[in-house]
Amino acid sequence: MPVHPRAQAVADTFLHSADAEAPGLVEGLYLTGSVALGDFRPHVSDIDFVVVTARRPTDADQDALRRAHGHVRAQHTHPQFNGIHVTWEDLASDPRSCSRVPSVLGGRFRTRSSPDVNPVTWHILAERGVPVRGPMPLEMDVWDELETLRSWSLGTLDEQWRRWRAAAGRLVTPRGLAVLGSLAPSWSVLSVSRLHFTLRTGEITSKSGAGFYALHAFERRWQDIVNECLRIRRGSSPPSLYENSLTRRRAALDYIEMVLDDALTPSRA
Repeated sequence: MPVHPRAQAVADTFLHSADAEAPGLVEGLYLTGSVALGDFRPHVSDIDFVVVTARRPTDADQDALRRAHGHVRAQHTHPQFNGIHVTWEDLASDPRSCSRVPSVLGGRFRTRSSPDVNPVTWHILAERGVPVRGPMPLEMDVWDELETLRSWSLGTLDEQWRRWRAAAGRLVTPRGLAVLGSLAPSWSVLSVSRLHFTLRTGEITSKSGAGFYALHAFERRWQDIVNECLRIRRGSSPPSLYENSLTRRRAALDYIEMVLDDALTPSRA
């Protein structure tokens, strides 16, 4: 599939820098996330990656990768280039048993794993990963197991998103204030919709795809907030469907609570 020029430019910058810093270390580079799912929006999307290294990175290798990502960040301030550095052996195994791997989160290199070490990343890579370097995903041994994907999605809703909703519900907190903006409501509403979609179908969809799913999966009274979040993701110029940010914030939080309750009710799961 064609790669968005901005995503291609960032990937090329990384490979050029990594090869200069540590020749032969990076054997594979795959784009996942919104690029792989056909929903890359430069104004709101990150560029998600999986780098495959020839060996488990040594301290010297990690320093080289850190410098390579520093070059990327210096040349491309946005979108952020976020992801993980694994071996071919890691990809052939359950990500839940993956050892600590270097990652990049918020554009910053870290020596510890990020939340992207999960069954969703492995599934997207196996099914739709975009190779910039390395064999096609269908030629690779990538672990992909449906029931683990479902259980991970359920656990993420129950643990991560329950906590997120509780924190965002308190207005005078950083997270609560963030939901007064436009990006946080759109990201959160569409993210929980994606997880609900996976629980119901066993498949992965993009954030936009999750929005279209939600328009049909839930009662009509939720359509305004879903359409508002799709409008924000598209970067559309039409005015907001809400009279003010407080009203939109309330609708987004109520929607998230509804999706959590629907997904986590035993008789519906």
